[in-house]
Amino acid sequence: MSVIREVPFPSPDASELPMNISIDDADSAIDLIDALALSPFATGAQPWSRLANLDRVRPEATLSPAEGRVLRTARVEDGPESRLISGDGWTLRVVRHRDRTATVSVTAVSEELAKSVLHETIDGAEEAMPDVDHVEMGFWWRGTHGGTRSERPITAQTWDEISANYSGKVRASLDRLMSVTPSGVNGRLILLHGQPGTGKTTLLRTLAKQWHDWCQVDCVLDPERLFNEPGYLMEVAVGYDTDEDAQRWRLLVLEDCDELISAGAKAQAGQGLSRLLNLTDGLLGQGRDVLVAITTNEDLARLHPAVVRPGRCLAQLEVGPLSRDEAIAWLGTSQGVGPSGATLAELYARRAGREIPHSFDNDSTGLYL
Repeated sequence: MSVIREVPFPSPDASELPMNISIDDADSAIDLIDALALSPFATGAQPWSRLANLDRVRPEATLSPAEGRVLRTARVEDGPESRLISGDGWTLRVVRHRDRTATVSVTAVSEELAKSVLHETIDGAEEAMPDVDHVEMGFWWRGTHGGTRSERPITAQTWDEISANYSGKVRASLDRLMSVTPSGVNGRLILLHGQPGTGKTTLLRTLAKQWHDWCQVDCVLDPERLFNEPGYLMEVAVGYDTDEDAQRWRLLVLEDCDELISAGAKAQAGQGLSRLLNLTDGLLGQGRDVLVAITTNEDLARLHPAVVRPGRCLAQLEVGPLSRDEAIAWLGTSQGVGPSGATLAELYARRAGREIPHSFDNDSTGLYL
């Protein structure tokens, strides 16, 4: 049963719109705080709004101006906490999550007041970027209200530190990829293919670190939706320009997308393949500094010919296992190394003393490494 409640806010004048909220048993206390936070903006009492998404919020950060008064607090056990805070001419909504991220939104009677309240609330609230072994990476997913992007620091080593993890057959090509600059971009697609456990994901983390000065790397967590929903694709691929990001390229990472680029992709994935190709060198990609990196366990011969045609790929690399001699040099012993060598995942497992399965051929996890 729905219950209609009018949400009162101080001193609405005759020109303001009425504000009513419909509440039923499917709504939570946090939903009510969301509605109350929007009320002064919807009625026009506080027509200016500012919002900030925070990462790595300090545990001791209050996320509240000194003059704020807490009106409502709602907390989900082992989940987020939401607060509604008000002051003279402004209203603040703060949602803190267990992963130390937070969303802070302010409405106010003037733009200057909204900016100042937001600044006081978030100033010094985030921890500094972790040490040099980390790099910021964005993560996209499709939520209820469209695409959502969150930034996280990920562990990443330099290419010099990990180059010995890769076979000499591909190392020279990887050297060239790691040293690419904006002026050297020739092709918008990066294909990393090879059996599971050979270090494709590790390469992408290192690429994010090597290209940090000129390229923002974003991982798309639901690529199957990305190319099937044009609105989501526009959000992620086209994005919004800001002064800070105007000169930076973006690399979209799609992991284990075999069905998107296989020989039968057109039949399996519908328009997905066409939209991918349009993003890399069609009308959608024109004027946008966007690259796409795809990892796949498929053999190159099984990929769609349109994907691997000359000129489309900036890099097209098979990341295979280390040879027997390379594996022995990496491990420091020949014990357990077969005549065909070993993958990086197998070598790390042997170094740690773990049992190695006889075959990874049917493993669908990608053995992220």
